[in-house]
Amino acid sequence: MTTAGLLTVRADFAEGRLKQFDVALRRPPVAQLFVGQLPEAVVRIVPCLYTICARAQRATAQAALAGAAGDATQPADDAGLWIEMLHENLWRLLLDWPPALGLPPAQAAFIAWRATRHDGGCAEATRRLVADVLDGLAEKCLASLVDRSSDVACGPVAPSPDEWLASWRDGADFRPALSAPPSIRAAYRRRIAEVERATAALASGAPFPLAAAGGNGWGVAQTVTARGVLTHAVRLEAGTVTRYRVTAPTDFFFADAGALRSLLDGACFASSEEAKRSLQLAVLALDPCLPHVLEVNDA
Repeated sequence: MTTAGLLTVRADFAEGRLKQFDVALRRPPVAQLFVGQLPEAVVRIVPCLYTICARAQRATAQAALAGAAGDATQPADDAGLWIEMLHENLWRLLLDWPPALGLPPAQAAFIAWRATRHDGGCAEATRRLVADVLDGLAEKCLASLVDRSSDVACGPVAPSPDEWLASWRDGADFRPALSAPPSIRAAYRRRIAEVERATAALASGAPFPLAAAGGNGWGVAQTVTARGVLTHAVRLEAGTVTRYRVTAPTDFFFADAGALRSLLDGACFASSEEAKRSLQLAVLALDPCLPHVLEVNDA
């Protein structure tokens, strides 16, 4: 979402297990900057402040503001959004997951693909990257990811802003529910499935999933990002923003220690170093969009 803020994850290691998980998510109140602004100013500012998935942030903000004003949502840059999703997923799959599993990253392949993002050859370059590099690397990574769950790739929740519009209007705790992965392996396979889906969508020119609901000054919009569903909610009065809320997957998965604990529940480790490596994999599976610090204490 944005590089500002910090996530701190702590756990105790005792009797071969991780216990007493604690998660502290600190974010600056960036959305408060939108209060008092005109909609067009918010749309212009959003990608500058939310630098991760900036295109998705801008498209979602624009749709939420249009819904609140009762205007039609402007056409999205579908290809740009698919490429942005691919960029985030490929970064993790080629650069971050392999070292976490003791394998070398595919840095040269990622850099070469990244250079194609702004020309007409990105769809074909993505197809070749998946076939020539990612498929083989994923097989090696999956061989290292053996856990208690079935080998099922969980998928993202489809955007459904209507159910959240009422909560936003009523002033209730506005927290869209997301599905946490059942295992680290499932989270990894979800990323592979997302790359395959985005690759096909980019090649076919498919529309990017973006949905909005609103009217009478209230608007909510949602879209899918590499980390899950992103939600923007806005209140307009006399054409000016009076309330604004952004909820990203990180806000849900790291609101408490529940999602992390479930990924490591019942796991036994030979040492605190092994436990910390597994905790790092669990954090990578949930993929926070801001810097994080891990602390494992021998209890």
